[in-house]
Amino acid sequence: MKPYKSLSKEELFSLFQELQTKYFELKNAGISLDMSRGKPGADQLDLSAPMLDVLNSTSSFKGAQGFDLRNYGQLDGIIEAKELFGELMDAPVDHVMVYGNSSLNIMYDLISRAMLHGIGGNTPWCKQEKVKFLCPVPGYDRHFAITESFGIEMITVPMDENGPDMDLVEKYVNNDATVKGIWCVPKYSNPSGAVYSDEVVNRMASLKPAAADFRIFWDNAYAVHHLYPENKAEIVNIVTACEKAGNPDMYYELCSTSKITFPGSGVAALITSPANIAEIKKSMTVQTIGHDKLNQMRHVMFFKNAEGIHKHMEKHAALIRPKFEAVLNTLEEELGGLEIGTWLKPIGGYFIAFDTIPGCAKRVVSLCKEAGVVMTPAGSTYPYMNDPQDTSIRIAPTLPSPADLKKACEVFVLCVKLATVEKYLSEK
Repeated sequence: MKPYKSLSKEELFSLFQELQTKYFELKNAGISLDMSRGKPGADQLDLSAPMLDVLNSTSSFKGAQGFDLRNYGQLDGIIEAKELFGELMDAPVDHVMVYGNSSLNIMYDLISRAMLHGIGGNTPWCKQEKVKFLCPVPGYDRHFAITESFGIEMITVPMDENGPDMDLVEKYVNNDATVKGIWCVPKYSNPSGAVYSDEVVNRMASLKPAAADFRIFWDNAYAVHHLYPENKAEIVNIVTACEKAGNPDMYYELCSTSKITFPGSGVAALITSPANIAEIKKSMTVQTIGHDKLNQMRHVMFFKNAEGIHKHMEKHAALIRPKFEAVLNTLEEELGGLEIGTWLKPIGGYFIAFDTIPGCAKRVVSLCKEAGVVMTPAGSTYPYMNDPQDTSIRIAPTLPSPADLKKACEVFVLCVKLATVEKYLSEK
């Protein structure tokens, strides 16, 4: 098949009729699939089921420091969990706080705390005339939802396979005191799968912010989520990079076991400087008396150490790698050479980023929904749901079964073809 853009109006119309017939057949097939979020499949969740047996009514509930795990206390997490996350993320234990199940909750709290109480003794953001945040795109919709909910002005920064445009980041951060933060998913980025290069991380750590209360929100959600254990991406450690650059307090690094064990019952951690931790704990003492220490210990007993987590993640990779490859193979087989879409092949993470030709993403997602396949709304990968070119679509392959994923792929590529032909016909 020739590239669609080279087809005549007559050829396009003939193709439109053919695609529309196939679309109505699929639409009437009663398909009902949800690919809107990056959720682990049931087979992935089964991998962690034995963790539920490591603690029971006959277990000792004493931690390493003699603390009763069933009681109040241990505001910043039990030492065993701090050591586990410290080893996993290559951070000193005194840089680690262990929370409940959600790193998103930690990020929301960090923004809320900055708004109400300020950072580092500076004026609370809510009392400053203007607060801005940098948002590399395409990016994570829930990051953008947090800053939007607080009325923070979001500024898009383009990304490529090496990370954000650092010339632009430096221009904003180093010269505008109203720029208070930047969202980053540095490894297997959501949704593109991009991995920040050494240069990008080192330049990020070496920023000279005009605002004393500027922070890098380093959401390292996919730190161990490799698809190919023999080809693991590695990035510069933001902790040591910031300390080396003379910016020891400039980052908040987040991680969790949400897509390692159970998304609703995992453990999340914040990694940051001791000075930042001391500041955070002041308000946390009002907010909570401590998180679920039994669950923290359950994770420690199940994994034992970082190597245990890495071995566990190899089992995850074996389950989801075929799903990613099935989607990528379908895209190549059905759309390759038609010049109607582009995509990257990630080596880790949870998503595949797909770009339509300009003006087609919303139509593709709408057609998919009408045919029974629910995807993340088009535009979600941009602040304010505003993708100016209307091209960006996030594909989440992990939740459906292989059979359902095959159906979803069939629907998706057909909708891409149909939306593109409609677009070209409207321009003829």
